[in-house]
Amino acid sequence: MFLVGLGLYFTFRLHGVQIARVREHVRLAVKTEKSAEGRAISSFEALCVGMGARIGVGNIAGVAAAIVAGGAGAVFWMWIFAVIGAASSFMECTLAQIFKEKHEDGMYRGGPAYYIRNGLKRPRFAIFMAMLTIVTYGIGFVGVQAGNASDAFLGAFDFPYSKWVFTLLITGLAAIAIFGGIRRIARVSYYMVPVMAFLWIVVAIVTVSLNFVAMPDAVVAIFKGAFSPEAAIGGGVGTAIMWGLRRGVFSNEAGIGSMPNVAGAADVSHPAKQGFVQSLGVLIDTLVVCSGTAFVILTWGDWQSVAGLGLDKAPLVQHILGDSFLGASAPVVLSVFMMVFAFSSLIGYHSISESNVNFACKNNKTAVFCIRTVIVAVVFVSCLIPLNLMWNLCDVFMACMGVFNMAAVAMLSKYAFAACADYRAQRKSGIEEPVFKVGSFEGLDVKGITAWDGKD
Repeated sequence: MFLVGLGLYFTFRLHGVQIARVREHVRLAVKTEKSAEGRAISSFEALCVGMGARIGVGNIAGVAAAIVAGGAGAVFWMWIFAVIGAASSFMECTLAQIFKEKHEDGMYRGGPAYYIRNGLKRPRFAIFMAMLTIVTYGIGFVGVQAGNASDAFLGAFDFPYSKWVFTLLITGLAAIAIFGGIRRIARVSYYMVPVMAFLWIVVAIVTVSLNFVAMPDAVVAIFKGAFSPEAAIGGGVGTAIMWGLRRGVFSNEAGIGSMPNVAGAADVSHPAKQGFVQSLGVLIDTLVVCSGTAFVILTWGDWQSVAGLGLDKAPLVQHILGDSFLGASAPVVLSVFMMVFAFSSLIGYHSISESNVNFACKNNKTAVFCIRTVIVAVVFVSCLIPLNLMWNLCDVFMACMGVFNMAAVAMLSKYAFAACADYRAQRKSGIEEPVFKVGSFEGLDVKGITAWDGKD
């Protein structure tokens, strides 16, 4: 609840900007700002890398797990936490931009480790956060994505050595992208993410359309399950809330400190721009992509019917797609989606891990090579081992990251609030593309802000 409480506070202080200014955020997202040097990634590329990390197996398997364990009401709480989390995402990603650093290769780097060191002046805490991020994403989340994709693939293809074939395939693709560096990751995500999200929404729309007569019942079930203790299973409303929070945060990653690593790499004219763009990413991930999966499940049947299948995660969605309109091809279609979703998340998680390795090891090339090798090895191993333990470990690490990151964001919140106010003031005065000047931070310590030119 710590994340939720701070998210509500940020929403109040920002006057609900994550919802009230959605049109502006969309404008910023589709307007591509190219780096003057042609090396740092653009704002839109940063959004795509971030969406690539967000849109993963959690959007399919995670949503299915939330509904089975928490009832239809879990979907409502996923929506609520997405709106609240979008404010937290704005704060952390804006801080990543403010306290980012420009390196000799022309690339920008930022994230919790950077704003903790440069803003809070806590270098040891910053190193700890960097290492926690590396373990959480470079090992835990990478393993979850690869393993779930493997399960979906094996459910669709049954032939000798199929597990080894898929393991080698996704490991090889991951190695090609990962050893290509952040620029290649940005370009892969630039083309892949919009296409894969659009195609999944198309599949969801077709499925829901075929079961459209059940749409009113699905909507009623979501709201009834969110507030009626007798309508929710297990621990009642509390179960729906907790599963909505767990799977919602796992999917959109708002406030836990992952997306600032991506946002800090963008070359933009004002820090608030990436804050707005990445907060939009939270809404797209949950309110659009996750909702598509939820309605695919809930328009097929009520919770009792869904739970009665005895299926969970990807196999549940495979069964429903097959029963609705895809028939025997459903496992194959879903396995392709799961693989692409997992792959986009893998390369996004790699970029997050590598950024923190560069921070902790002071851009040591050997350390970068090692983390790339470790991630590829984790992909390989995770396709071959059971995943339940990995899911539980990820929840624990994610909670730890969220607490430490949001504590730092709260202590530095005055910088993000000031950046938001400066951006809005410039827009109100008629400036189409606001430009940030360090001098706009009157009364704040700006010694840790090094990547922004100008004092007035």
